[in-house]
Amino acid sequence: MQYNWYVAIRYWLGVVQQEYVLRSVAMGLAQMNFAAREILESMNESDGLVYYSPKTEFEGERLRQFTAIGYVSDNVVVQVGDSGSEYRPWRRRVQYDPAAEPASIRPLLKVLDLTRDDPDWGRQLRRGLLEISRHDFELIRAQMRRPSADDRRR
Repeated sequence: MQYNWYVAIRYWLGVVQQEYVLRSVAMGLAQMNFAAREILESMNESDGLVYYSPKTEFEGERLRQFTAIGYVSDNVVVQVGDSGSEYRPWRRRVQYDPAAEPASIRPLLKVLDLTRDDPDWGRQLRRGLLEISRHDFELIRAQMRRPSADDRRR
């Protein structure tokens, strides 16, 4: 399915370690813990989703990069896992942009609505999944875009 990269109505930022983002992208899913069910249910088909990874893995090295970007591809929310298990994450299908490259947050700190004028911007990321502005989504998407051959010649 092809997406027009300008059709999203709402935009979301998921905060997840890179190792989990890579798994989610490989499965074509957004996966969040139990506390994110209501937010996942409030997403609609074509909403934009970008992942920010503060670390490579839970006990890993500091990363601070946007690591995947895409669009919610249906309106189905499912919970997976054995009912006897403590870990039963909620999932949504996502069409990730295969051309996106990981990008540091650092060059965007002074221009994103999320971080501009907020020296303690990281505290809001503790929620794990939050709504962001279209402005921020578009800036992040542009930052994650692979340079074209024309861009590299400049």
